[in-house]
Amino acid sequence: QVQLVESGGDSVQDGGSLRLSCVATGGTYSSSIMAWFRQAPGKEREGVAAIYLHINHTYYADPVKGRFTISRDNTENTLYLQMNSLKPEDTAMYYCAAGHPSYGDPWYMHANYNSWGQGTQVTVSS
Repeated sequence: QVQLVESGGDSVQDGGSLRLSCVATGGTYSSSIMAWFRQAPGKEREGVAAIYLHINHTYYADPVKGRFTISRDNTENTLYLQMNSLKPEDTAMYYCAAGHPSYGDPWYMHANYNSWGQGTQVTVSS
C-alpha cells in the first residue's frame, strides 16, 4: 500500500496562494488515480482535484476550477496542488489520496481511494 505525506499547508490572507505537496512512497504503480480532498469543520470530506496517472487527465471540483491546479512529478513521486486566489471558504484540512477506481466511478468517490495521508491544514482569513 502506498504511504502518503502531505505538506505545505499554512495560514494566508484572502487572495493568497499556496502549494501543497504529497510525497508517495511504497509504490504508486498499483494506483491509477491520485487526488486531493478537503474537509472543513462540520462538513463532509469533498473531492478537490484528481489526476489519472496513466493518461494524465485532470479533474476539478467546480468551486476550485480556474484557481487550483493539480500536477505531479514522477521523478520525485510527488503530487502537487497549486492554489491561487484563495478564499475563506477554502479553509479546510487537505488530504492526498491514491487509488484505483472502477470503470465509470466518478473521481470524487471516496471508495475509489485506498491510501490516504494525514492531512495538512489550510486557513484563509478575510
